[in-house]
Amino acid sequence: MLDEPPVAQILEVAASAAPLLERARELVESLDRWLPVEAMWLAVSDPHSNVCTTVASTGLDGSVLDYFNRPSVAREIQLAGLNVDRPPVSVRELPLPRDELPTWAECLVPAGFRDGLGVPLCEPGGPYVGMLTLFSSAAAPSGVLRERLGQLAPLIARGVSPMRSLLASARLVRGATAGVVLLRDGSTHPLPGLGENPLLVANSVVVDLARNTLLAGQVYRSFMWPTHEGPHNPSHARMTVLAATDVPPFVLGTLLMTADVSTGGLTARELEVLGLVVDGHSNQQIAKQLVIAPRTVAAHMEHILHKLDVPTRTLAAVRAERDGCYVPAPRQPS
Repeated sequence: MLDEPPVAQILEVAASAAPLLERARELVESLDRWLPVEAMWLAVSDPHSNVCTTVASTGLDGSVLDYFNRPSVAREIQLAGLNVDRPPVSVRELPLPRDELPTWAECLVPAGFRDGLGVPLCEPGGPYVGMLTLFSSAAAPSGVLRERLGQLAPLIARGVSPMRSLLASARLVRGATAGVVLLRDGSTHPLPGLGENPLLVANSVVVDLARNTLLAGQVYRSFMWPTHEGPHNPSHARMTVLAATDVPPFVLGTLLMTADVSTGGLTARELEVLGLVVDGHSNQQIAKQLVIAPRTVAAHMEHILHKLDVPTRTLAAVRAERDGCYVPAPRQPS
């Protein structure tokens, strides 16, 4: 007779503040004490590329885990329709026979496994997170066990979701109204709980600035960006870039937007000039980039020093970068 599932332990792990890999290991250990199987693989999925990242396992040797890191394994999961919210699926129920699936024919059967059960992991109402797969040398787990695993799947998904750490960081930014997750492959992913904005679409200037900030090794950056560029009363949003921690390597970080923030009395042009000062440009270089006269740049600098109440352009740059009160120049194409 099948024991009761370890719901209390899984709930505790899923709600804990422990790092992702520690949560994943504890989830697998709890399941291992309950499930009558010989091996388990718990992986999170990159939603935009053919990669699955192992976060915990039991009963699998290094060669099998190395094989699972191949893009072909993630493609098989997609072809089998296991990257959507659905009940657990036995290998015998897949569209192709086991012996025609490369992962089974080349890796799992030689390792002594004959059957398996794939459990897609999706957060309730949220995206596909990854896979829990069970392997055995005999028959697949019973129907009762499969039903209970299906009920546990959303809790397990919550426990290994990379979004948890990102959402915790996002909550530190007061007033954020929109945000995206920045992925290493150049794409973006919606951040649950926050709205969308045209400035935050993949390949936008703002996203490009944020990605290059994170790729350069910075963990935090705040800057302004115009949201209304008309001649009268231009408005600006604050952009906050946060590096990711405790997430798989395909995630870079988050970009959050706080709308209609104060510019500290600086005009749109002064914010641009100040951004170039932060980047280390001279007055001559600023004049050339903005196509204005050097004396106009000097006048802007005089107004900036007065408004920020600082005696030098160096201190103005320090204060602007500290307070995020500047508009950075877009990256010049190489």
